[in-house]
Amino acid sequence: MRRTLVIPAAGLGTRLRSSVPKALTPVVGRPMILHILARFQPYCEQVVIVVNPATRAAMSACLSAAPVRVVLVDQPEPTGMLDAILLSEGAVRSVLPAWVWVCWCDQVLVGPKTLDRIAARERETPIPAAVVPTALVDHPYIHFDRDPNGNLIAVRHRREGDSMPDVGETDSGVFAISATAFTHQLREYATHAAVGRTTLERNFLPFFPWLASRSVVATVPVGDAIETMGINSPEQLAAAESHLRSRGDAISPKW
Repeated sequence: MRRTLVIPAAGLGTRLRSSVPKALTPVVGRPMILHILARFQPYCEQVVIVVNPATRAAMSACLSAAPVRVVLVDQPEPTGMLDAILLSEGAVRSVLPAWVWVCWCDQVLVGPKTLDRIAARERETPIPAAVVPTALVDHPYIHFDRDPNGNLIAVRHRREGDSMPDVGETDSGVFAISATAFTHQLREYATHAAVGRTTLERNFLPFFPWLASRSVVATVPVGDAIETMGINSPEQLAAAESHLRSRGDAISPKW
């Protein structure tokens, strides 16, 4: 099945206090973007990376030997993840994939069991418009609300000041979207997507409750709740490195 991976990676590593762009920050000796490419290479034929124009040259040099086709797309203004993902649409359309997978550039802990579950659900009936791996965690950064039938109906963001539960259902920073949903419904949703009241950015995650009111949005459990952790601080970077080493899974790209 043809898939394209979209990686929003325009962050400059400010919160991480990194001396290099976030996606190029070393994790167990390798830039985190290479960990992501190595993990997703068995599943996706093309990768579209959305970058800050100021970091394009450094990113291109880092990826010069990547074994998959990589297209870089500029995001000049940090207006949010929704806008970053929309910028990839032209590159995605050029190869006509069946599915578009999106992964944040810092989700280095995502495991193959989670990705296998996404791929398996894509083939099941009813065919979903999107597949979202989730997990229950303490003090979630985001939380999906569901109706009594289990359908996604809303998403809360801690960084936007929303009221958050002590234990909540969070995403894992990985999302699978059918080509139709990506090229049509996402664009439709974007025409009226609101900006966050605190960040003033256009968030991507509210797209899934919106889509669930119109199509099938499936959720699958992540292989391990630790996979939901991104890397936004030196402490999280240290924790991610420790976990990769402990599970013997510090991915070593062959390029």
